[in-house]
Amino acid sequence: MSRALFTRRFRRLLLLAACAPITARAEKQTAQPNAKAPPTEQIQVIASHTDPIGRALTASQGTITAKELALRPVYRVGQLLESVPGLVVTVHSGEGKANQYLLRGFNLDHGTDLASFVDDMPVNEPTHAHGQGYTDVNFLIPELASGIDYTKGPFYANVGDFGVVGSDHIRVTNELPGQVTGSIGTLGDQRGFIGDTIHLKNGDPIYGAFSVEHLNGPWVHPDNFRAIKSALHWSHKTERNEYTLMGLFYRGMWNNTTDQPVAAHDDGLIGRYGTLDPSDGGYAERFSVSGHHVYSGDDWNLRTNLYVIHSRMTLWNNFTHYLVDPINGDQEQQDETRTTFGGQTAYSRRDNILGFHSETTLGLQGRWDNIAIDRRHTRHRQVLEYCSNSAIATGRYVCNADQVSQGNVGLYGQNVTHWQPWLRTMIGLRGDYYGGSDHSLVSGYSGTAKQWLFQPKGSLIFGPWKKTEIYISAGQGYHSNDIRAVLGTVPTDGIAQGRLATPFMTRATSEEIGIRTDIIPKLNLQAAFFRIDFSSELTYDADEGVNEAGAPSRRQGIEISGQYHPFPWMEFNADIASAHARYFTGNPALYGLPGLYISNAPNFIGSFGLLIDHLGNWFGGVQFRWLGGYPLIEDNSLRSKGYKEVNLDLGYHITKSLQAKIGVYNIFDTHSAGAQYAYEYRMTPTSEAETGATYHPLEPRSARFSVTVGF
Repeated sequence: MSRALFTRRFRRLLLLAACAPITARAEKQTAQPNAKAPPTEQIQVIASHTDPIGRALTASQGTITAKELALRPVYRVGQLLESVPGLVVTVHSGEGKANQYLLRGFNLDHGTDLASFVDDMPVNEPTHAHGQGYTDVNFLIPELASGIDYTKGPFYANVGDFGVVGSDHIRVTNELPGQVTGSIGTLGDQRGFIGDTIHLKNGDPIYGAFSVEHLNGPWVHPDNFRAIKSALHWSHKTERNEYTLMGLFYRGMWNNTTDQPVAAHDDGLIGRYGTLDPSDGGYAERFSVSGHHVYSGDDWNLRTNLYVIHSRMTLWNNFTHYLVDPINGDQEQQDETRTTFGGQTAYSRRDNILGFHSETTLGLQGRWDNIAIDRRHTRHRQVLEYCSNSAIATGRYVCNADQVSQGNVGLYGQNVTHWQPWLRTMIGLRGDYYGGSDHSLVSGYSGTAKQWLFQPKGSLIFGPWKKTEIYISAGQGYHSNDIRAVLGTVPTDGIAQGRLATPFMTRATSEEIGIRTDIIPKLNLQAAFFRIDFSSELTYDADEGVNEAGAPSRRQGIEISGQYHPFPWMEFNADIASAHARYFTGNPALYGLPGLYISNAPNFIGSFGLLIDHLGNWFGGVQFRWLGGYPLIEDNSLRSKGYKEVNLDLGYHITKSLQAKIGVYNIFDTHSAGAQYAYEYRMTPTSEAETGATYHPLEPRSARFSVTVGF
């Protein structure tokens, strides 16, 4: 055996060993020296989005290509989702915590009403310790993402809980080029990644990936975010069958600099990047196994996927500082341990009925969550005898502690019929059942809840005429609510401050009219007018650590998106969205509201970018992110200005197997808040309680340098 061949084999075995937390013992397979052909260099037109004319069901669905994900400047992994037009991803706390998402005039908090999936596994977590629909994508290794399929609005029968405003499905690659990447940044960040694919004797590809990360950030008390991630993926394909199996493992620990009172900065208590409680932080761990099977016939296919996810999380947050406890402070510890089982199967077929081409899909989806969840009062992460009466029931000092089991089953059908070359229709119907139980370990109360909800959906699509289509869409959807709020085991929860009951599922209705056109050479344009009505708005209660269902709401607005390709190696892209958001009630006082403005609902979101690839040996992208202003209080007496930020990635292929890249973030050093809220707090033990704005600043200008070696 040659020394070079021995080195390659040893490196691959070392990589698979690094993925040991997610692997099972298997028979050894040896890769042949010629198992992978060297890549052929091709000059292709940059395509950040695939062209869906003739296939799309609405004006606001699409597919993001792997090319854009690789070229866009991304400071944190969650910002991969900013490739979805009109979506802003930011943070109001530490790097390890779930991001904040804003879309179509919604502050979606940590994921409510944005259904997210990785390898068809749902990321949103219902009845969560920190917020309904909590969506943490920090477990994702960005090199594995092969594209994103996205939708907006409740118009798609296969999208259920949390999918009213939008959904994103992150696809993972079936083969990973061998590579090692190392990066270092100016904000105390370092990252290492290794990944490679080997082929078994029958040709099946199996790849492993492993990464380690660290980030301090600009904070006076550094985030000290540490994470390890690993993945193992196998796939097999025959003439009629496709199989995939993937395991993922993630563990992260960090400190938090949460949103701080603006007054604390103005009064000199803290600097711009300081905090009133440096002991905030968190810990998260996630392990998952997912599998797919696709069985295809001449004019039909059956797609099935199954998954199991186990996760743990602890957060220490102090939002109100000394408001509740002037002696020890208001830090809360939120814990949860969750195991989720689920899957889906969908049968699709193509038919010609009376001369009309028809595509029909029937599907079944389901998941079951077992959750142990509690909340404790702490000081510097040490539990206090604050909720002392609970110690009798639980043997520990918890303010609330619950054992929750809940499940969701969704049945759906969808039909697309082509009546004329210029006319097709989509009709869909979805029925969801939610059921579950909650046992309070503090009060001893046990209860059950259940609800059915049916949601019709449909679209009329006219065209294409001269590479142009027009869409008229309408539909209903829902988001689930925290079962503790439904049953009242967290007593302050509920609609109208407890005067009205919280449903298990909150219905939403939406309409959309849009257009998509390629009539101008090299230019793709999409535009959509939308309206979304919710029967109750979810708002986050920082004290209780849950979301509260409130007054009905309405958003309406317009989104425009375009991609222009003046040269094969260049793309300009632009996305702008404007929304008008108000509570839809004639008596806001009934819900304890001082006005009809919806807090934290942005009225404008914009993104403008440039991507280049194969410009000689150069590649990269620049992106201008713009979050418009929004009210912080319902009477609009206090507002945030939002922010503007420019990020840049620029890379160079030194050789076919060696590339270097530099990223520069917040190039113009914008001193804005990445996230803002307003609520009551007390800054010191002796100060007066007050209601005011809080802020989490954007990171200052920073740079990150990386080198990737292929093998």
